[in-house]
Amino acid sequence: MKKVLPLLGVLLLASCGVAYHSSSVSEGVTDAGSKVRVIPLTAETVLAANRSSYVPKQLPEAFFASAGTSGGFNMPSTAIEPAFLPETRPGRLETRVPPEAVRDAYRIGIEDKLLLATPSAATSVEQLSGLLAAENRRQGYTVQDDGAISIPDVGRVVVAGKTLEEAENSVFNKLVEAGINPAFSLEIAEFNSQRVTVGGAVQNATVVPLTLTPLRLNQAINAAGGFDLADQDYASVRIYRDGTLYQIPVTEYFKKGELQNVVLQNGDSVFVDTEFELDKASEYFAQQIQLNTFRQTARKNALDELELEVDLRRSELEEQRENFSDRLAVDAVERDYAYLVGEVFKQARYPLPFERRATLADALYSESSGFHSRTGNPRQIYILRGNENPNEFSGVTAWNLDATNAANFILATRMELRPNDVIFIAEQPITKWNRVLTQLAPNLVTSSVASAVN
Repeated sequence: MKKVLPLLGVLLLASCGVAYHSSSVSEGVTDAGSKVRVIPLTAETVLAANRSSYVPKQLPEAFFASAGTSGGFNMPSTAIEPAFLPETRPGRLETRVPPEAVRDAYRIGIEDKLLLATPSAATSVEQLSGLLAAENRRQGYTVQDDGAISIPDVGRVVVAGKTLEEAENSVFNKLVEAGINPAFSLEIAEFNSQRVTVGGAVQNATVVPLTLTPLRLNQAINAAGGFDLADQDYASVRIYRDGTLYQIPVTEYFKKGELQNVVLQNGDSVFVDTEFELDKASEYFAQQIQLNTFRQTARKNALDELELEVDLRRSELEEQRENFSDRLAVDAVERDYAYLVGEVFKQARYPLPFERRATLADALYSESSGFHSRTGNPRQIYILRGNENPNEFSGVTAWNLDATNAANFILATRMELRPNDVIFIAEQPITKWNRVLTQLAPNLVTSSVASAVN
């Protein structure tokens, strides 16, 4: 009987709460003067709790900016004054016909626009949806500076310098490699890479593109609106090709069909001249060469400048992001926190994320801390939130989640957290008794030994 009395006494003390004290949430006024109001979490109270104003912390602008420049691609322009030579009238204009142009299949070049089309929308819409959309909108693929086109879900295909048949083979191989049904047709929608310039005494100076069919001299002149001559007897058609100047008098041009059917090739310049000396025509073609050379050089310089500017901008953005990450790692960035206490794996502060709102479920099941299901009481999960009204500074609202019904966990995914919220999980009753017994075990042993000695 003497051995049992110490045990009963100790248990009596534990039941009175003398041997062990645990945290709990009680409605009313606390010893510290806080006014606690417990509100069960329901669908309606969650909506009421989420109405409080809160704007999550924002990431720096460097995380949203791109390395592109607002200035865009600027090509410098220039104007070259035409040469003027006094008119002289020779007795007879010499006819010098250019050699026959080399006949070759059209080779795709930079700035050409290709169109990929599927033969049947019903069988190809899934595999070639991007290509079909381009066909329906009549939007093709422009050959870029590196000589390639970029096809969605397929990648870049180099087509510059290839005939249409060779380009089809390249696209076919890419489609097969990508696992897409290679049923398609390829055509050139716009011819922009190869051209002939027409100027001088014509209605409208123009640039005529070369296409799949040969371009003849009369077609080029007609594309410029035809001749604009006051006196065709002293006019000539000059063709500048590969550094050599050729001449066809207009009178001879109209008489002979073979002169009208002279085939032009890429880079030819046609100038209808009403002057009688080759110097002016030579000056015109020299100007064309000079202007083309300048544009090519200016384009390359502009591309190099743009690439350098993008690289510098990208480096600057990366440095700003790394600096922010370093400051965040040493806790030097102002941000919002909630706090987890009670029966959690690790009592800690939970950082509220940037750019979005976190929920109770995010905090309970975070990697750094979480709900201890063995020792925590699922009936008593609380969010303790202070009153924002300065006149009620001591007011505390305890939003209570009863998770004994697992369906109520859906409320945890909707209950938004606010800065300085305290998430508290009370202990299970059996957990409390286990901890009481753990604390009292040494006293029980000591009391039992003393009783046995007596």
